[in-house]
Amino acid sequence: MTVFEAYITNLGKYAEGQLVGETLEAVLNKGGHASSVADIINLVHNLDCYDLHPGVTDDETLGRIYVEDMELLDVPDNVLPYFDFEAYGRDMRINEGGHFAPTGYLTRSGDFKEVYHGIEDIPAEHRIFAYPKLNIREQMAAYKEVIDRSSLEGERLHPRKEHDDR
Repeated sequence: MTVFEAYITNLGKYAEGQLVGETLEAVLNKGGHASSVADIINLVHNLDCYDLHPGVTDDETLGRIYVEDMELLDVPDNVLPYFDFEAYGRDMRINEGGHFAPTGYLTRSGDFKEVYHGIEDIPAEHRIFAYPKLNIREQMAAYKEVIDRSSLEGERLHPRKEHDDR
């Protein structure tokens, strides 16, 4: 499978669920992988490297999920009412390198692989158009032809006004 085929496959896979769109939005909100089209293509190909926890928008909620739901920390029931979930959530966020986005809490869960480097990674059959390969003389001749045609069209649209001798 070529890089571009993998890209299209992932777009199809990701287009099926709203969570993928929210994950993409969260990663872009974090500010990563958005400086070029190639970065965004690679990001779409690597969205499975991120985990998004929708609705988690603050440290306290994050701490509660980790302690109460995921049971990552064993807190005795008699201590639970006094436990500082916000501080625990903040520590977890800092240690994980997590990010609160408008759509939820984002963490990185895998290795990001750069698979798209440029147009050369797109197979010819998937390209919308291709530039002709001309040498410099042919290019200059083509430019001259375009310029000559445009100047002739300009003369036809705006003919020169000749003045009668008085």
